[in-house]
Amino acid sequence: MEHFWHKIGKIAFNRSESVPQTSQTSSEASTGNDALCNAIRAYVEQLIRQPCASVDIYKTAFTHRSFVHDQHQGSSPAPFDSNQRLEFLGDAVLDLIISEHLYKLFPESDEGALSSTRSKIVNRKSLADFAQAIALGNQLIIGESADEEKIRKSEATMADAFEALIGAIYLDKGLPAVQRFIDDHVMTIVDVPKLATIEHNHKSRLIEFAQANQLSHPQYTIIREEGAEHQKTFTVEVSFDGKPFGTGTAARKKDAEQAAARRALLLLQSDSGNDQN
Repeated sequence: MEHFWHKIGKIAFNRSESVPQTSQTSSEASTGNDALCNAIRAYVEQLIRQPCASVDIYKTAFTHRSFVHDQHQGSSPAPFDSNQRLEFLGDAVLDLIISEHLYKLFPESDEGALSSTRSKIVNRKSLADFAQAIALGNQLIIGESADEEKIRKSEATMADAFEALIGAIYLDKGLPAVQRFIDDHVMTIVDVPKLATIEHNHKSRLIEFAQANQLSHPQYTIIREEGAEHQKTFTVEVSFDGKPFGTGTAARKKDAEQAAARRALLLLQSDSGNDQN
């Protein structure tokens, strides 16, 4: 069953440019697509503990952009989109649910502390861990041109897919279903009170430093994108009032921002220490 619908997806969606489609290949494609849909349905329903209404939205959630990229290079359009738009939606839904949970759990905490704690739950490593716990990597539909093993082990890919799955659950079953899913597969894993005591992340710490030293709010700008569409890296620059203080490069914009914030903090704290000497 390992990587089941990656294999099934090839049967269901790939077409030979040189061989006309016959009734046999059409039947094989239909059978492959049915098997894919059944496998997706079984996997999702086990996670959300109720029937899913639309299998197609979960197909999209499990589709890595490399698969769509490969299909666009062929003679026929991709059968469905990659999970990038669902990742965007899932990110917002996840932030909302975690924010509400923290708001209720820590009634005495201010906005900065709540934001910092949330960032420790909703970050690439944590999301990748949640995805790994539900074997989400084995479910991804990946293009043949991509490094399949590397993608399935990538923290960025796993984090993106987890957010896309949340987006799909939200569209298919609504907010209560997402809340149950997060309760089952996030909040049961995370020791939130303990996490709240851990040092803030770099972006939050940079904001706190800026506020304490009468600096403007840090601004993050993407200054470079490199690599193929499905294997991009981003370089982000953080600045104050237009003056750059650090850059960071990563496969996800959020992680590049964290790296830039870390470098800016080191520079600013060093300068601050020198000023005091």
